[in-house]
Amino acid sequence: MTGARYTLGGDEHLFVELSESMSLRAFFRGILITQQLTDRHLDGVTEICPANASYQVRFDPDVIDVHRLQGILEEIDAGIGEGHGALSTRILEIPVLYDDPWTNETQMRFRDRHQDPNATDLEYAARVNGYRDIDAFITAHSATPWFVSMVGFVAGLPFMYQMVERDKQIQVPKYLRPRTDTPPLTVGYGGCFSCIYSVRGAGGYQMFGVTPVPIYDPDQHVKHLSEFMILFRPGDVVKFRPVDRAEYDQIVEAVEHNTFTLRSAPARFSLDDFEADHDGYPKTLLEALDAH
Repeated sequence: MTGARYTLGGDEHLFVELSESMSLRAFFRGILITQQLTDRHLDGVTEICPANASYQVRFDPDVIDVHRLQGILEEIDAGIGEGHGALSTRILEIPVLYDDPWTNETQMRFRDRHQDPNATDLEYAARVNGYRDIDAFITAHSATPWFVSMVGFVAGLPFMYQMVERDKQIQVPKYLRPRTDTPPLTVGYGGCFSCIYSVRGAGGYQMFGVTPVPIYDPDQHVKHLSEFMILFRPGDVVKFRPVDRAEYDQIVEAVEHNTFTLRSAPARFSLDDFEADHDGYPKTLLEALDAH
């Protein structure tokens, strides 16, 4: 594709595809476009949903004509170009118990649906990505930050894209056939995306561990979800932090008593700066967590 592709979705949705393949540049371009559209507060635009390399706008056709809406989006896109600029966002630290007992038990019930029935998901992912063992793979998964590129599929589930050079990205295929069970808060992986399952349910992503941090609370009882029931939003930067079982249990207890504080910090991300220094720039970005 050399330009954006605009497609109607019924009478009230305009779907815009920016690229046929996922890339940080395509994602970043979509985030900047949807942010500018949000800032314009157009009458008739009721919902704006950014995704991996696309976005969708819901509108009231009785208030704004679709041709006018598309023209505005084309104007914004032309001003942004290939996604140069900076994004005001935040960094969230998510503790993860890798190689945990719950996903390991679940994996064993569905090995007939897996590419390698004789290996765990972590062992398989480490091998197909060329890592010497699962410890090296866990380090690769947790050492670099991730972008939340979209939230959906089920309520609150984030899709995350690794902030590394494209040829260094972890890639793991989904299960051959989906599972009928996945523990809640499982850290999963499919294709080039990591995710966190917000609720228990079916799934096809490889399972690497679990986080003790709730990411979806429709009752909004959890402290860090008191203002909005969903933790993640597109554009968030995520840093996974490996924890052991003792710290995992401590965080679970703190969540239950509503004393857990999620580590986060405001940040400003420049894609140009990242592409100029793939290794150094993410490290300076993560320093915001320690400074905040």
